Amino acid sequence: MDQRQDDFRSAFKGTFHGLLRWPQLDEFWQRLREDAAGGWYLYAIGEPPPTEVSSSEEVLRFIDRVDELLRREHQEDYCGIVYVDDTREPTFVKIFDPNNLGVSCGYSDNPPLPGWILSKLPPVDLQAPAPLPGNRRRWWQRLFSS
Repeated sequence: MDQRQDDFRSAFKGTFHGLLRWPQLDEFWQRLREDAAGGWYLYAIGEPPPTEVSSSEEVLRFIDRVDELLRREHQEDYCGIVYVDDTREPTFVKIFDPNNLGVSCGYSDNPPLPGWILSKLPPVDLQAPAPLPGNRRRWWQRLFSS
């Protein structure tokens, strides 16, 4: 494994803080919007990892669309499915798919992979146990088809 893979996997397994309430997520999205040109990789688990950073327009579009998806499909009074390494100066964000939560919090020998990752490190293939569902693949592809 090369250093890039080691760095990404180490960050992926690092300490994360859950954004438990929707207002916390709103504040966090605002921070990310302000740093949209900050060299973010957008990675949908089950798709090939990106090799180049996303444009600020792509990051902003992703934030808007994933926020809509989370609020529509995770109809709870809490968020709890977005995790970040540092809420003030983030470099790694895990977003769990509301339709594939399994045990996303707490302990599990085999926790589910997030649905999407925003990272300042170049991602490596996390080898999803199953292909990305067709509806998610289409959703992801529509984000970048304009």
